[in-house]
Amino acid sequence: MTDRATPEAGGDGPTWLDSGEKAAWTGLVSLIMLLPGRLEVPLQQAHGLTLFEYLTLSHLSEAPGRRLRMSELAFLTNGSLSRLSNVVKRLEGRGWMHRSPDPDDGRYTLAALTDAGFDVVHAAAPTHLRAVRALVLDRLDAADRAALSRIAVALGVQDLPPS
Repeated sequence: MTDRATPEAGGDGPTWLDSGEKAAWTGLVSLIMLLPGRLEVPLQQAHGLTLFEYLTLSHLSEAPGRRLRMSELAFLTNGSLSRLSNVVKRLEGRGWMHRSPDPDDGRYTLAALTDAGFDVVHAAAPTHLRAVRALVLDRLDAADRAALSRIAVALGVQDLPPS
């Protein structure tokens, strides 16, 4: 659309995107929509894992004692508690995780990684890392990577990186 009705001009219609805004927006949408699938393919082929399953196992592997509250794990994986619960049930069935009440506050449930689950994520990590490097990091220079981090912070999807 080229008709740019704006509130400032007294118009009540939308403020249409200019060419630079449209390029930025469609680039972001493409990243959001296409990149997860491209990162998942090698995990599926080599390890039978979805990207969400891998991220669930990975976050647990990095947590103290290899356990986290389900609510925190849902936040870290960017999934709902319902979605996470379904995935954890599948991973429990494979013997890779288990759940238990939080001994510090029984209102919460802890998800814990088993040794078998750690072995799975440890084996899958190089596959994921190769995909992350090939699809993203190796295509960006240091300035691009820093800009991407700043953008994530500005959009509120990442905390400030450690300095």
